[in-house]
Amino acid sequence: MISASEIVALHDHLVESWHAGPDQPPREEWLGRVASQHRANFDLWHIEDLAREPGASDAELASVKRRIDRTNQRRNDLAEELDRALLAWLTPQELPNPDAPLHSETPGLMIDRLSILSLKIYHTEEEASRAEAPAGHAERNRQRLSILQEQRTDLAGCLETLWHETLAGSRRFKLYRQFKMYNDPALNPAIYLKPLS
Repeated sequence: MISASEIVALHDHLVESWHAGPDQPPREEWLGRVASQHRANFDLWHIEDLAREPGASDAELASVKRRIDRTNQRRNDLAEELDRALLAWLTPQELPNPDAPLHSETPGLMIDRLSILSLKIYHTEEEASRAEAPAGHAERNRQRLSILQEQRTDLAGCLETLWHETLAGSRRFKLYRQFKMYNDPALNPAIYLKPLS
């Protein structure tokens, strides 16, 4: 079910195409889930940029902050959904092996990190080729790009290894819920202590 190289290629394709305009998500269910989670990261990246615009008013920043919170919640929910789907696929095979050593990071969280690396790589490539940038800018970004690509290669390899070991019964993962509190009016005192009048 998991192919790290396929996920990395999908992330890169979607980042490229979403910057050009709307694109259809993959029809295959698993890759469609990966694409939805990646879209949340893509949206979050660009919404966060709005908060950094010089001259943004306090009202605009407050609105952007609320959009960031909602989008980040969606991003986390979709990463959990990836793990849920993988565990549902593994269960009929009596996997993960409950006696295998536990891996601390789930595939869904690793895929989330790969998604973010794809965005960093895309935008760093943009900066490395920006013609009007100051001296040294391109070289600095080429160096960063090399590091980011190495990090992504390493992480993709770790994801692939975890998946193969899970299938072999020699490693396991389980669903870790994020339990984000900041959007929940029942759990965040900043909300429940100051109800709207």
